[in-house]
Amino acid sequence: MKRVVSILFLCLALSSSAMSQTSPAAASLRQETFDIVWRTVKEKHYDPKFNGVDWDKVRTLYEPRVAELKSDQELYSLLQQMIGELGQSHFNIIPREAIVEDETEKSSSEAPSAGIIGVDVDYLDNLALITRVEAGSPAARAGLRPGFAVKQIDQTPVEQIIERFSKSKRSPEMTRLLISRSLLARLGGKPRTAVRVTYLDERDQAREVSVERVTIRGEMSEPFGNFPAQFTEFEAKRLENGMGYIRFNIFVISLMDRVRSAIRSMADAPGIIIDLRGNPGGLGAMANGIAGLLETKQTSLGTMQLRRGYVNFVINPQPDPYKGPVAILIDNGSASTSEIFAGGMQELGRAVVVGERSAGAALPSFFLKLPTGALFQYAVGDFKTPKGTLIEGRGVTPDIEVKLNRRELLRGHDSQLDRAVEQIQKAVKKG
Repeated sequence: MKRVVSILFLCLALSSSAMSQTSPAAASLRQETFDIVWRTVKEKHYDPKFNGVDWDKVRTLYEPRVAELKSDQELYSLLQQMIGELGQSHFNIIPREAIVEDETEKSSSEAPSAGIIGVDVDYLDNLALITRVEAGSPAARAGLRPGFAVKQIDQTPVEQIIERFSKSKRSPEMTRLLISRSLLARLGGKPRTAVRVTYLDERDQAREVSVERVTIRGEMSEPFGNFPAQFTEFEAKRLENGMGYIRFNIFVISLMDRVRSAIRSMADAPGIIIDLRGNPGGLGAMANGIAGLLETKQTSLGTMQLRRGYVNFVINPQPDPYKGPVAILIDNGSASTSEIFAGGMQELGRAVVVGERSAGAALPSFFLKLPTGALFQYAVGDFKTPKGTLIEGRGVTPDIEVKLNRRELLRGHDSQLDRAVEQIQKAVKKG
């Protein structure tokens, strides 16, 4: 399932400090944190023109407000607003509370915080549609189904949530994604609390149900440097026609062996479908590694332009790579490494891409730990596909565009997956 907190799109959590929130020491720490964030962008941003923004002027606008702040949470909001002036992805402040650092937490089978009800929600055709319900989840037990349209969450009408984004200057894909994430944030909350959901059923009859939130369960990845631990999901199976199907929710090192083993086990499959819908990205080097399991010659997924020089995303073929047809599923929730992988494989002619235009958030980034304990994610490069196409702000356009719709969801059909299967069948017939 999609999660409210991801590498790209964050819901800022409240931050509590051990020292007094208004003490001179706390104020000094916040000023130091502000200086580091501003200076890091000044020195590390790949574009010396800062995407057309006067970064020195930005400092004069925001720095005077630091002394008035009374909490770290207010600081993070200010910093997020400041780096938002750049109008680019991969500039985020991740509060300390969202980072798993305690060893007992990392080894636990439970994620450390937010509760969920077990649904994915997408903003489609001006409706907040449930697109997926996790089997055995509280939502499933409450009778919620794909295709039901959410109208109100507790006392908040969906229209009110959507209205916040009505004047957004972001792309339609990014705006839609932010709306969907906001809806999921409302549905989520503390475990063992309930959320009231008003929705339209398959007959457009208004209904209301109370659903108890449960703690996210599953494996947490190990932190990688300052890249924080992440909740992971992985699925590999054979479809009825023998095709291979692989889905994972984020690119982290701990999943690489599972992806590799899955592809190896599908050597005799007539085709493989890699489902990256809702995958916000992660570690960029994994895209090269997975591509090496599917390519027969050394090539490249594209290049990352830095302030000085560039990095080539080289694909090194692995022994006995899979040579059959490959389809990649994407949607507007596919971002970052998902876009690098899908866009590169598409232009190389190695995979057909099916679904909807991706998020257009493909700036490679680093993480820096701040004095307050939060992390600062900042972009260091701009990615171009093998043919020189920029993905940031544009996204990857599918070869076969298939939009989800309410009627098919209510019928229990995954129209995007169905079209991917069709494309592989066509490729097999052509030989």
